[in-house]
Amino acid sequence: MDATARSSPPNGGGRAAEWRRYAVPKDQRGWGGPDSSGAGGGTAVAERRRGRFRQRVGTTLDLIRANPTGRVALKIFISIAGALVVTIGIALIPLPGPGWLLVIAGLGIWAVEFHWARRLLAFTRGHVQGWTRWVTSRSMPVRFVLGSAGLVFVAAVVWLSLKYSFGIDLVARLLHYLATN
Repeated sequence: MDATARSSPPNGGGRAAEWRRYAVPKDQRGWGGPDSSGAGGGTAVAERRRGRFRQRVGTTLDLIRANPTGRVALKIFISIAGALVVTIGIALIPLPGPGWLLVIAGLGIWAVEFHWARRLLAFTRGHVQGWTRWVTSRSMPVRFVLGSAGLVFVAAVVWLSLKYSFGIDLVARLLHYLATN
């Protein structure tokens, strides 16, 4: 390779690894690689929309995947990080807090490296968007009933969590407070 070709690296994550003379198998490019979409057309539009940060992340991941040791280390790191976030999210589901959000974030971490997680994340995203479209297409009284049912459910989960986890019965304390005051 001559000096002029080295002075301007090509754009894109997989091509940068190839530019550095790393062998990047197409099946190992995973998330962010130019061949990861599976569709023949539209990759140029997707490359333009991605943004500089995502392009750098894709390049870095492709460089790591180009080395067999890096590929294994990346899989292990992604597995542990995703499992940690999903575990914390599952623990927070019955408690007030962002439990489901953390579970979905953990799936997003796993989706960087695992195809099954990408499919599950797409399935979840589709159902959440479908539910959101359905709720927003309903009248205001129906939305009010759905929101009230959601609040009652969250209140019941909080009450049961406090009662069986910490031994604090909020309903009994509230009734005692109302009876004494």
